[in-house]
Amino acid sequence: MQFPGSIKSKLPKTGTTIFSVMSALATEHNAINLAQGFPDFECSAKLVELVNHYMKAGFNQYAPMPGVMTLREKIAEKTQAMYSAIYNPETEITVTPGGTHALYAAISAFIGEGDEVIIIEPCYDSYLPAIHVNGGRAVFAELKYPNYKIDWDEVKKLVTYKTKMIIINTPHNPTGTTLGAQDMQRLEKIVKNSEIIVLSDEVYEHIIFDGVEHQSVARYPKLAERSIIVSSFGKTFHTTGWKMGYVLAPSNLTTEFRKVHQFMCFSANTPVQYAIADYLDDKDAYLQLSAFYQEKRDYFQQLIKGSKFKIMPCLGSYFQLLNYSKITKEKDTDYAIRLTKEYKIASVPTSVFYHKNIDHHVLRFCFAKQKETLEKAAEKLHRI
Repeated sequence: MQFPGSIKSKLPKTGTTIFSVMSALATEHNAINLAQGFPDFECSAKLVELVNHYMKAGFNQYAPMPGVMTLREKIAEKTQAMYSAIYNPETEITVTPGGTHALYAAISAFIGEGDEVIIIEPCYDSYLPAIHVNGGRAVFAELKYPNYKIDWDEVKKLVTYKTKMIIINTPHNPTGTTLGAQDMQRLEKIVKNSEIIVLSDEVYEHIIFDGVEHQSVARYPKLAERSIIVSSFGKTFHTTGWKMGYVLAPSNLTTEFRKVHQFMCFSANTPVQYAIADYLDDKDAYLQLSAFYQEKRDYFQQLIKGSKFKIMPCLGSYFQLLNYSKITKEKDTDYAIRLTKEYKIASVPTSVFYHKNIDHHVLRFCFAKQKETLEKAAEKLHRI
């Protein structure tokens, strides 16, 4: 059956996300899936018990649209303790069904026809479609390869009277780089005395390495007053399938954000919210996450030393970039497919994170996996 009329796509250049494509290919060819960013180990049994408890206790109907108040209060306490930033649980914190929802709702709430949004590539693949479907125009700055640092002078030159939003991401997906204090200070100067909103994607805030301190925009009052911060419990608690995140923003921005949020989902999963509120009392669950993932990063890097792949710097997130220039000059999209089919290991080509498909011969591998998975993956990489 097919719709008999004509369809004018609002996203004519958008197909199925690369994560779905590579994961499907991994399944088809029985390959180790280091493409899509999810753990292959279990989350906390205590957290599962808490969810089960609240389900059995009857907390199975709609939560309040902004989120369960006890959870919002715990988020406020956590944010103040970590970043010395005070957010009102009633008017400045919203619980969302995942980070991607929060990003889309934030862009939809503020971006209209002709508005310009500066995005820094390579970037997570949901930013650009959300801008386009709302009639906005994306303007691109580029992280400088191979260290993937921002040229803030370049960003400043992109600002016009049409600039409505700048999107940043730290720790960064897909590169694993992080923004430092100087980056935030430069951004603060750029947006000073403007009406530009900063959308800060901080879903990997607790996965940051080598003693580096996460520089949330919440730490910088002049930035925080114009910023929407997106965070993810799915990333933090190894529960990506639960789709649970939250947004921090000043009350005037939160008001507009919620106008869109309420009609996209109304509210997020009720028993999971109550469970996470209780689980946040165990601060080690997120404070020890960096050490947990740094051990995995270090182990994966050690395993692949001596292979023909060049290990790129990784300061945060659970993604490791590997350069394959010494192996082949194939396009990264072609090579990622061949690796999956012939060597049974799936990755993500980084060119798909650029609107012009810039190819540095770099693939992204997820190391949020059990040791056995990483060992099997490394063995395959050494065969190449």
